[in-house]
Amino acid sequence: MSKLKLSKVSPLVLIIAVVSGYLLCQIIADVTAVKVVALWGFTIPAATFIYALSFTMRDLAHKQLGKQATVTLIWAAAIVNVLMALYFVLTIKLPASPFWGLQEAYANVLGVVPRIVAASIVAELVSQLLDTEVYQRVWDRFPKAPQIFRVLASNSVAGPIDSLIFIFVAFGGTMPVAVLWQLVLGQTLFKWALAVISMPMIYLIPERTDAVTDAGYIGE
Repeated sequence: MSKLKLSKVSPLVLIIAVVSGYLLCQIIADVTAVKVVALWGFTIPAATFIYALSFTMRDLAHKQLGKQATVTLIWAAAIVNVLMALYFVLTIKLPASPFWGLQEAYANVLGVVPRIVAASIVAELVSQLLDTEVYQRVWDRFPKAPQIFRVLASNSVAGPIDSLIFIFVAFGGTMPVAVLWQLVLGQTLFKWALAVISMPMIYLIPERTDAVTDAGYIGE
């Protein structure tokens, strides 16, 4: 869909789309954070790929909603992920039907590792709130700069912070520090690469400064 067509879409529809997209990235990232994969000599959490996209989705939300509403969205995503983890625990604990033989597999896939969940949510909150602050400051300081500049600046700062917090909170003490730094480096490089690929998405929707204020209220 072209930018011209998207500019004619109702602001409410665009808001629903970016909010849904952001929450989708956050939820999928937390579900897949436990698995660790090896690619091209790097060891990274499987969540890295979709979570890198969440930074750009956050920027799209910021563009449509303003800073304060985006901060609220970030906290809402954290609450949703906590509730999701708790519901996984509940469903695993519920007695399985005698003819359903997938209890062990279900528990292995959706079983919550408290430390991983805590690391993921803390890293998300800190990095996404930092991304919001950097994005807004760059926007305020360089209002006429290309929009992609805001995305590049905010993602470049928030990505490494997210990797640092997640890796050291999730795996600190379980492996040598040198290995932890390798994990941080690999995850950060992948996030940067995927962020660069997704950054042009910022041009998919128009800025709605006439419809959405920084406080997040929708006008007529």
